[in-house]
Amino acid sequence: MDEKLNSETAVENTNEKSDKNVESAYDIASIVVSAVLAVGIIFTFFFKISTVSGESMENTLQNADRLVISSIVTDVEYGDVVVTSQPNIFNKVLIKRVIAVGGQTVWFDEKTNQVVIDGVALDEPYIKEKMEYTPAMDKLVTVPEGYVFVMGDNRNNSSDSRDDFVGVIDERYIVGKVVYRIGDKSLFNSDFKES
Repeated sequence: MDEKLNSETAVENTNEKSDKNVESAYDIASIVVSAVLAVGIIFTFFFKISTVSGESMENTLQNADRLVISSIVTDVEYGDVVVTSQPNIFNKVLIKRVIAVGGQTVWFDEKTNQVVIDGVALDEPYIKEKMEYTPAMDKLVTVPEGYVFVMGDNRNNSSDSRDDFVGVIDERYIVGKVVYRIGDKSLFNSDFKES
């Protein structure tokens, strides 16, 4: 009689362990599925991955750098590196630095080869080399409200708002701001604008 009772108890213990294992596996699977869905939602609606193509943002960004772009663009300001999908002759998105926003004036000083915003020459430690003045820059541009004036950091090898075929960028075409370069040890932040 005791042997029968012991075997029934052993079967019940085995069933309890089996039920706990199934429950535990279900919990783990549920957590994994939830995490994958959360990451999918975040990268669908809030962040995107983009790859740099070309040399126009050197030395800040290199060709083939992979970037995390924040899709939440509430305001754009000087120094932000943005991705824009505004139609252009290249038929591709552009990655450029915001130099001026709506209402500001942009001028290029032929003597110093500097960008002048609202009468103040910019200190731009992030550019690859001193900008060469070209006849296309012989104009004063007032940026319309809702638009930004963008330039590449590699000023002598960049098609940007200086060129009529790119022009000023409608803010509605800004896909996002660069927040992280994959492989970097730190996030891009306000220090990035100065580096």
